[in-house]
Amino acid sequence: MISSFRRYSNDNNGDEMTTQIQQADPVETEAFAGRVFDSVLGLIDAWSIYLGEKLGLYDALAEGPMTRDDLVSQTGTHWRYVTEWLEQQVTTGILEVDDPKAGHEVRLYSLPPAHREVLCDRDSLSYLAPFVRLVTAGGLQIPALLEVYRAGGGVPWEQYGADMRTGQAEMNRPWFMNALGTDWFPMVPDLHERLNVTDARVADIGCGEGWSAIAIAQAYPNLTVDGFDIDEASMVAAREHARNAGVSDRVRFHHIDGSEVLGEGAYDVVTLFECVHDMSHPVDVLTGARRLVKGDGHVVVMDEAVGDEFGASSDVERLMYGFSLLVCLPDGMSHGDSVGTGTVMRRSQLEAYATAAGFSGLEVLPIENDLWRFYTLTQ
Repeated sequence: MISSFRRYSNDNNGDEMTTQIQQADPVETEAFAGRVFDSVLGLIDAWSIYLGEKLGLYDALAEGPMTRDDLVSQTGTHWRYVTEWLEQQVTTGILEVDDPKAGHEVRLYSLPPAHREVLCDRDSLSYLAPFVRLVTAGGLQIPALLEVYRAGGGVPWEQYGADMRTGQAEMNRPWFMNALGTDWFPMVPDLHERLNVTDARVADIGCGEGWSAIAIAQAYPNLTVDGFDIDEASMVAAREHARNAGVSDRVRFHHIDGSEVLGEGAYDVVTLFECVHDMSHPVDVLTGARRLVKGDGHVVVMDEAVGDEFGASSDVERLMYGFSLLVCLPDGMSHGDSVGTGTVMRRSQLEAYATAAGFSGLEVLPIENDLWRFYTLTQ
């Protein structure tokens, strides 16, 4: 509602001009102030969860109710800080306490079963502690982000540190290990059949810590997988994960840019899981993928399930723009001549990259997921 006007003189010609000043609706102001306040409370919760996970407090409490002193003894932490953390966790509703009126030494604190699954069960699809870890790692780069937002350039993946790398890997791990070979790929009969062929070969480009490659190998015991990534620390971790999973004889990891992988028509399937939007030069990598795959093979891209057009305000769009602001766009912009895609890569953008790489187009695969969309690039 326009409720006031301001008149002022134009310095160039002295003519008076009228500008409308829209005053805020008090109800809308209060509502938005409430949203910002709730966001701050959520941020505090996230940081407190980060402390609890990194210090091993949740893992200790997952074993059963504990007194403060037992928790301090088991985790090697300071009693005064743990006292404050425990009380904050009860106040915010993450932990429970048997008797809030009892003394600090005798109160029993516990982690409810549902909360334990979210914060401690590393195999659960509801496991979100790594999510908090990677978002915190992004927030810690705010000083560097301010610099590049002003001057250009980017913040390279390595600068975000181990919390970002492991946070992303551990967030995706339950999905790859629990769904990729049992739910997702079987929904695409041609792809599923191809992966079951004896001696089939898969190239997993941008594989990170390797959980996608490991999950493929476990689901399809007759094939071999080569994983490729430009992050050396991820490759070291991936090799250890493969050894621990018992598939290192069929899964190999290589520290190399996906566009530089050699092997004309060497692979039955080439996969790119949640990485194309991060790439500074995605057309080069997709060109490499087209070169690597057999003429009748499959190139599968998994990326974010954003809308086809800008304008929606879903939780997925909000989440992906958040990642883009803090992580994916700055990472992609950290290499020269970057296309600067960002996390919100819409279908038309991927199709343009695929066409420039020599593919005839793409199709959306019938794999349902709230966060990710699966594509096959057509030759």
